[in-house]
Amino acid sequence: MKKVLAIALLAGVASLSACNSSPREQAADNIEANADAVADNLEDAADNVENDAAEDQLENKADAVRDLGEKKADDMRTHDADTNLKNGI
Repeated sequence: MKKVLAIALLAGVASLSACNSSPREQAADNIEANADAVADNLEDAADNVENDAAEDQLENKADAVRDLGEKKADDMRTHDADTNLKNGI
C-alpha cells in the first residue's frame, strides 16, 4: 500500500511540474519539436535518395534546420518576443 501511495504521489508531482512551464517555455519547446520534425523528414528523404551528393546535401540541410530551431528556441527562452531584442525573432 505504501508503494502505491508513493508512486501516486510521484506521478502527481510530476504532472504538476509539467503544468508549471511558462507559455514562453512551451513555445520554445514547440519550436524545437517542429524543427526536429522537419529535420527528421529531411533525413528520411536523404535515406531514400540514390545520389550521394544529394544525400549529403539533405543531411546538411537537416542539421541546419535543427540548429536554427535550437537557436530560435533559446532566443525565445531568454528574450521577450515582443521587444525583438536579440535577432528579431
